[in-house]
Amino acid sequence: MGSAIAAGPVAGADARIAAAANFRDAAIEIGDAFEAATAHQVIFSFGSTGQLYTQISQGAPYDVFLAADQERARISVEAGLGVTGSRFTYAQGRIVLFSMDVDLIAGPETLRGGEFAKLAIADPVLAPYGAAAVETLKNLGSYEQVKARIVRGLNVAQAFQFVYSGNARVGLVALSQVARLSSGSQWLVPDSLHSPIAQDAVLLRRGISNPAASAFLAFLRGPEADAVRDKYGYGHGK
Repeated sequence: MGSAIAAGPVAGADARIAAAANFRDAAIEIGDAFEAATAHQVIFSFGSTGQLYTQISQGAPYDVFLAADQERARISVEAGLGVTGSRFTYAQGRIVLFSMDVDLIAGPETLRGGEFAKLAIADPVLAPYGAAAVETLKNLGSYEQVKARIVRGLNVAQAFQFVYSGNARVGLVALSQVARLSSGSQWLVPDSLHSPIAQDAVLLRRGISNPAASAFLAFLRGPEADAVRDKYGYGHGK
């Protein structure tokens, strides 16, 4: 007598995602939408792109790398850590000059006015948003004037926290961090003042056989993720 095996529900998998700190809020929303649409789950670890790349190069168990630049995603492929052909730009970042003081930020002249003791930025060595901040200051001719007042966060999330908590009166932070705030004052830095902040994603070697990792990267390129990027002020990649 023959027997039939009933097909059960498709089993989900977990994907571990190393994601740049600037993308935290957007990533969590995209992750929630992804989990609602699939059987899979995602587990995020956020930090500066430099820190995350170091962890990956030392064997940290990540399946996907969402960098805040293109360089480290490219290097991860060249070093054999990432999968050739999997890299793509998932977001275009912007930076803003921001203060919790609603009357402080008037534009680039705020930097020249010097009505602040501390200017928060991300570490320019570890974080592309920090590098963009330094480039902006130099192109505005303000770097020498303010460099003694710069305080550096390990990543742009920490730099924003310095400003949000009042430990620094102003900061050059990610637009995504302030896009939905109703308080404070801000000036959107023109793209012409710094190199483009193109943020690349890459599938890591550990994630090759993980269906959740590939599915998440596909979802990241789709319309639901586009809607979240729009909400947080990111340009689309692809």
